[in-house]
Amino acid sequence: MRDIAREIRNTVVEALAPFNSMGFDEVSQKETPDSWSKKEILGHLIDSAVNNHQRFVRACTNDAADFPTYNQMDWVRVQQYNKSEWGELIELWAAFNYHLSNLIERIPEEFLSASVNIGQEEPVPLEFVIRDYLRHLRHHMTDLLAAEK
Repeated sequence: MRDIAREIRNTVVEALAPFNSMGFDEVSQKETPDSWSKKEILGHLIDSAVNNHQRFVRACTNDAADFPTYNQMDWVRVQQYNKSEWGELIELWAAFNYHLSNLIERIPEEFLSASVNIGQEEPVPLEFVIRDYLRHLRHHMTDLLAAEK
């Protein structure tokens, strides 16, 4: 899992300079009323980190097979990320991902097969959830780092 942890840290490091150079209009603008702004996408990634942190830790205590689902639309709506300060969102996202990468490195191998419920019909192994977290992070980095249209 060290490779996954390293990739998460690298993703954060590579994103910090571009994120910090983005202006208010770029991070606040929505292409359509129903789409997310860059602030909301980053907020969603914070929510993803928070939810996955719980899954990772609970899997190591055999308490993740019956975990509540995550309704991403409601979480973003309730927290109103578009009203947040961009710099604060960046700091929180980076810090939480550094924390997750450290946690991932420390998870004993015997827990990688532990069952985790991620809102699907059947629980999946913790290793899948960890790998999927990185896939999800990379997916949204494409949207966040895309040049303003």
